Amino acid sequence: MADSSFDIVSKVERQEVDNALNQAAKEISQRYDFKGTDASISWSGEKILMQANGEERVKAILDIFETKLIKRGISLKSLDAGEPQLSGKEYKISASIEEGISQENAKKVAKVIRDEGPKGVKAQVQGDELRVSSKSRDDLQAVQALLKGKDFDFAIQFVNYR
Repeated sequence: MADSSFDIVSKVERQEVDNALNQAAKEISQRYDFKGTDASISWSGEKILMQANGEERVKAILDIFETKLIKRGISLKSLDAGEPQLSGKEYKISASIEEGISQENAKKVAKVIRDEGPKGVKAQVQGDELRVSSKSRDDLQAVQALLKGKDFDFAIQFVNYR
């Protein structure tokens, strides 16, 4: 019998991020506390740009956006938001969506699987994902349960389970 396997990835559905951004922009345009403040959130290339005329307001925009991401099932670990910076008369926050597991993070996950996972489970890095394989499907499910219990500083999903 061939080995069973699954991949560990860190991917974000771009359309869901776009939907969350549009919902946040709509809420900002309708909220009373943002009237006449030139507050906005929009795409700027691959980054998300939030701007307002006060530091507290731009942090509130970030909070609204994070709330919309959570409602859409996107982990906040994949959102990399900077600190508010003064640019002229406006405060701006630039944020990016991080995808893919870095080599360093993949090695951390592989080490956890080796040290704490069932024997006979192999983990190998393949580009920006990690392939986990074993003869036993029960062992693979144990690895998934183990990794869900760990708190990594990046989002992980399990795909291609076969």
